[in-house]
Order: sequence, then C-alpha cells, then structure tokens
Amino acid sequence: MNNKFWLQRRSLLLATAAAATLALAGCATKGPSLAEAPPIVFVHGNGDTAALWQTTVWRFESNGWPRERLHAIDVPYPLARDEDAKPQAGRTSAAEHMAHLKAEVDKVLQATGARQVVLVGNSRGGNAIRNYIDNGGGDKTVSHAILGGTPNHGVWAIPGFREGNEFSGTGPFLKALNAPKNAAGDEVSAPVKWMTVRSDNNDKFAQPDGLWIGQKGTPTNVTAAGPELKGARNVVIAGIDHRETSYSTVAFDATYRFITGKAPATTAIVAEKAVMLGGKVTGLGVDPLDPKTGNFSNNLPLPGAQLEVFATHPTTGAREGAALLRTTVGKDGQWGPLKVQPGVPLEFVISAPGYATTHIYRSGFPRSSDIIHLRAGRMADADKTADSVVTLTRPRGYLDPARDKMMLDGAPPAGVPAGAGAASAKIKPAGGQRTITAEFNGERVAGQTWPAREGKVVMLEISQ
Repeated sequence: MNNKFWLQRRSLLLATAAAATLALAGCATKGPSLAEAPPIVFVHGNGDTAALWQTTVWRFESNGWPRERLHAIDVPYPLARDEDAKPQAGRTSAAEHMAHLKAEVDKVLQATGARQVVLVGNSRGGNAIRNYIDNGGGDKTVSHAILGGTPNHGVWAIPGFREGNEFSGTGPFLKALNAPKNAAGDEVSAPVKWMTVRSDNNDKFAQPDGLWIGQKGTPTNVTAAGPELKGARNVVIAGIDHRETSYSTVAFDATYRFITGKAPATTAIVAEKAVMLGGKVTGLGVDPLDPKTGNFSNNLPLPGAQLEVFATHPTTGAREGAALLRTTVGKDGQWGPLKVQPGVPLEFVISAPGYATTHIYRSGFPRSSDIIHLRAGRMADADKTADSVVTLTRPRGYLDPARDKMMLDGAPPAGVPAGAGAASAKIKPAGGQRTITAEFNGERVAGQTWPAREGKVVMLEISQ
C-alpha cells in the first residue's frame, strides 16, 4: 500500500468534505470540528467484513464528515465460537472480539486526537460494543453507541439449549450485559448515549420461531423487540431486514440524527469527480493457504493471490479494454490504489492456489474507498461439471421475495426462501460464455458467464 498516496487522498477528501459542508449548509468555511463530527468506529457483524460499511461511510462523507474520522474495522476470524468459553479454531470469543475493538478504538483516539469516539455496530458487532463499554473502559472513551439488529436478548432464550453460546439470551454473556445498571432497571451504562435500531418483524435473528437456527417449530422465547434495550432510544423501522438495521439508507438517517441532533442534508451518495479504490484480498478457513482448514470467512490476507480489474460494459458485462490493474498481493493482502472512472462498472478477478478463479462484477463506484475487500471463493464439488456457476449476492442486506423486486438471468431467482433470510442466490446457467444480469430494486449488475469446468465462478454483487 502506498501510504503517501492515501494520506494525500485523505487530505483531498477532507478538502472535498469541507466544500460539501459549505455547499450543503451555506455557511461553513472549513471542515467540521471534532465536536461537530467526532470519529466513528464501525463494527461489522458475525462473519462479515469492514466492506459492508462502504455505503454508510459514503453517506457520512456526502454530508461533510471527514473521511479520516470514519473507521470501519475488520475482525480477524469474525465468527463467534459455538461455545464461548471453549477455544475453537478459526473463531473468536466475546473477550477476543472486545479486545480487538478496544485496540482499534485506542488507535483511532491517538490518530485523531479526540477524547471520545462514536461506536456503530451491526449484529454481533453490538455485542463487542456493549462488552467494551461495560467491561473494557469504553464508558470513558465512547460518547454514543448505536446498535443495529444486535440480538441483545439472544437469538434464542431457551433454558438448557446452547447456553454457552454468545447468542443465548439465557447464557452467562448476555445475562451479565443485561443486568440492571441502576434502580430504574436500565440495561445500558451511563454516561454513554445509546440507540438501538430494529425491524418491526423482518429480522431473521429476532423471531419467535426457531426456523433460522435450524429449530423450526420450536419457540425461541425471543420477539421482534429482542434487540431493544431498556434505557436506550429504541428505533423501529418497518420492513427492514437484519443487515438493513445498519447498512440501509433509513438506518443511516436514524444514526446521523442520533449523533448530531439534526437531519442529514442528504441521504444520497454524492458522486466524486475522481475515484480511487483499494482494499484487501482475503481467503477462507483457519489457514487461508490450506484448503483443508475450512471454507468459512476469516478476514485474513491471502498473500500471493493474483488480482485483475477490468472496466466493463454496463449492458453486456463484457470487458472494455486492457486490465486497469494487474497485481500480486503481498503479505498484508492489500491492493490499490487504483484510479477509475466514476460510475463505470468493474470486474474483479481473483486467482489463487486452492481457490476457484473468482469473477466479481460490481456496479460503478460513485466515490473513493479503501475498504473494497475481495474474498476468493471455492467451488463445491457438485458445481464442477456445470457449464457455469453464477451467484447473486447482497452483502448489505437480504433477499425477500415478498418485499424486493429481483431478477437473475431474466427470471426471479429460484430457491430464495420466503422472508428476508438469504443474502445470495445461485444458478447454473447453460449456453456458453454470454451476458448474465442481476437486478435488485432498481440496481442492475451485468457480467459474463465463465466455464465452471475451468475452475471459474461468477459473483454479481449488489451494492445497496
């Protein structure tokens, strides 16, 4: 990574943010102070990555928030243990999760000179935030805590059922966090200001039936109100799913209002004239270089991976011109910087031993980002004889057939369950190499099929 470049880029973004504030507010002459725009640390959920905060970061930037005060962290081995107290390869305990967050907050405070940060977490990220504030000194270093879809009273609360798990409402971890903090019985610690964001009934991890935990027909003893906390401002938004409690436009609006006390000037993502991209290439398993160690996400670098980036035609998905970037990532997994045309769709191609050649198609990027984390995939044995394997994926939300308008290769994606419970849909189209498209609530991503027999898979990634 070219550190000088990113410092220059962040200086440019700060100037751009100041100009945006002037245009939006009509009176500002310089960037906002730390009091007006404090550092924000974003904490992703179980098995997720920093990249999911990309559109949220862009919305804060579009409202004049300096880029260098917006920090999305990557948790190594982001999946929770099956039993929190027992070591498990490739998984983190609640204590390890909290320790990582604490270290990241310390870095941000030192880098910015701020006295406190705002913490924004999705799902399991909220567990780490609560643990840090209650037990890690965060009551002194955190001004606001915003928790989206965090299972504060458990994904299940069934006595005797997996109570050692971090997500058990009757287990020791959540029972300790939910213990009353004062005579009023508040579940949140002062002087931090708290807000929760939840769905009215569409969060797969706040359901009365155990369908999404493999226990269909079993009462979970958890309701849609499970993410709420006594003593917090509890915001309910109709129809949103588990991830949309943090990554959607409406969640951004609620978060911005809570931090600043006013509405954002815009909830849109304001395009930049110059777009610079970068991020990290990651792998799978306990050891990303050893396929025998598993296929779960690890947020660890995949050194030696080959990355190519191409501009593509917005209608056909075909490559337009030579590669914009062709590089071998190093030990830190980082790639970039790469200058691209705003709004031009891209194809990212990752190749590495032990992985399928992964073709990821994305809509055009309206703004710069250095958290474009690309994960190489592996092909299932059952897919190796297919003509091609194409997956529609939506990292920042789920697919709900009753709510969303979506198409994959000209038809509604088959096999997507009712309710917002799946974030991807896979098909095996025939017909040789050709254009293939995905559409989701107005966003269209076009790509090309690639032969599965050559060890190639295709991802059509929705940005919203």
